[in-house]
Amino acid sequence: MSFYEDRILPHMINCACGSGTFHKQRNKVVPRALGKVVEIGIGTGLNLTHYDPAKVECVIGIDPSEKSWELAQERVKAVPFHVEYRGLSGDQIPLEDKSMDSAVVTYSLCTIPDPVAALLELKRVVKSGGSIHFSEHGLAPEDGVMKWQHRINPIWKRIAGGCHINRDIAGLFATAGIALPELEAMYLPKTPKIAGFNVWGRAEV
Repeated sequence: MSFYEDRILPHMINCACGSGTFHKQRNKVVPRALGKVVEIGIGTGLNLTHYDPAKVECVIGIDPSEKSWELAQERVKAVPFHVEYRGLSGDQIPLEDKSMDSAVVTYSLCTIPDPVAALLELKRVVKSGGSIHFSEHGLAPEDGVMKWQHRINPIWKRIAGGCHINRDIAGLFATAGIALPELEAMYLPKTPKIAGFNVWGRAEV
């Protein structure tokens, strides 16, 4: 991992993804998680204060960036439930089959090298009938915006730590064989269209 990825990028992501607009989106899905929760891409812990303490027993966060986890410590201390960290990518979840009640993933499927593998891992570790609560940016529905997403993506990946702005989020769930009983989408306000098409909802395993 380069100095930029290790020391600079976590601060940039913490700032960019910690805006009020993104927190509004997080608050649409994270409070719905319950029981034992696995969160892939926990990063700097931006979701932690959105969990409902009355519903959550513990959160196990999966993320390869130890620097991001260092930045998460104040948020970890601010919540009443137990939070654990596992320093791995989302396509490697060191948990037993069907051991978690629910899962959360926000603004991480864009960056995980193999997002379908990550979703298959969530499908493996979440109990049958359990839910994956998600909010992600991805491929826009308009041809003009989509064209620019494909053009800019190679450069975007290099400066944004591997983030893709043109992933078809609903398509990733479909490829993993995970149903989406609840799915909503819109362009986020005050966000460039190429990076602002947001999809969120609930998947059922």
